[in-house]
Amino acid sequence: MAPTVHDDALGSIRRLNADDFPLLERMSIKRMLLAPGSIREPHWHANANELGYVLAGSVLVTIVGNADAVSTLRVRAGEMFHIDSGALHAIENVGDDSAELVIVFSHERPQDFSLHAAFGAMSDAVLGNTYDVDAVAFSTLPRDTGSPYLVKRSGPSVVPDGADRADPHRFAIEAQSPPVDVPYGQARVSRTQFWPALRNLSMYSLRIADDGMREPHWHPETAELGYVHRGQARMSILDPDGSVDTYLLQPGDVYFIPRAYPHQIEVLGDDVHFLVFFDQPTPGDVGYRLAATAFAPGVLAATFGVDAAALPTFPRTTHDPLIVARRNALDPV
Repeated sequence: MAPTVHDDALGSIRRLNADDFPLLERMSIKRMLLAPGSIREPHWHANANELGYVLAGSVLVTIVGNADAVSTLRVRAGEMFHIDSGALHAIENVGDDSAELVIVFSHERPQDFSLHAAFGAMSDAVLGNTYDVDAVAFSTLPRDTGSPYLVKRSGPSVVPDGADRADPHRFAIEAQSPPVDVPYGQARVSRTQFWPALRNLSMYSLRIADDGMREPHWHPETAELGYVHRGQARMSILDPDGSVDTYLLQPGDVYFIPRAYPHQIEVLGDDVHFLVFFDQPTPGDVGYRLAATAFAPGVLAATFGVDAAALPTFPRTTHDPLIVARRNALDPV
């Protein structure tokens, strides 16, 4: 279970980084719950871009970026947001119910600064000069260089005009017509082809029915960090030493697969929904189905040490299907 870094009436934050999951590289993950009226305080990350997916609720994300750029956008369930490293931002629950978010960062140990701490680091005189007021104006503000993480809004939420307009920081992934759509599964994708704002990160919203399977594959230059939203599954991963690790996955689980490690996903029971994050803005795949048909039968026969007549009949494949039908019974769990 990921360590809890905040838990009170305002909400909770669980964080998984390389301190607790040493295998992680170039990615880490948080699950955040915000009660109505709660705010993830204004902050920024010194070494990581941020990619968030809203599982439930409605949040208002305010971003202060380079060159006086300010964006305020409402992000609802099934939508995503992207924030560049160093950009000041806050996430506010503006709905009537709790908001649930999964957020991935492009570093295994993200470093944060809060606006609260940034003010605490400066004297009253320095702040007075900054805002062209007397220093005494800041003497009433309690200041330190800590971070409260979550704070409570006073009064009703204010959603400005334009918060629902198109914005390069927001992507409605679940409204996308899925690029992969077969009777036994779908994959909706946020990558630079569809979302040019992405930097260092991307995500697939992957749904597989009980009669489907994510084909065995690997990502040549892309690590994979997955969050199980719904359903149960089994995953097998080949390590360079020849060992095979097999895991049973259930809702709330997180897994990590280093670059170029072969792996696959089988559905156990009903359908599954995975949020699959990658450490590249456009992930690449090599699938088993295409891999087998790219070589002449003689090469494959020599590889497996059999006569060519003993080889299975591999279907001619020019494009990997990503999701395949499960025509055979599941192996025993």
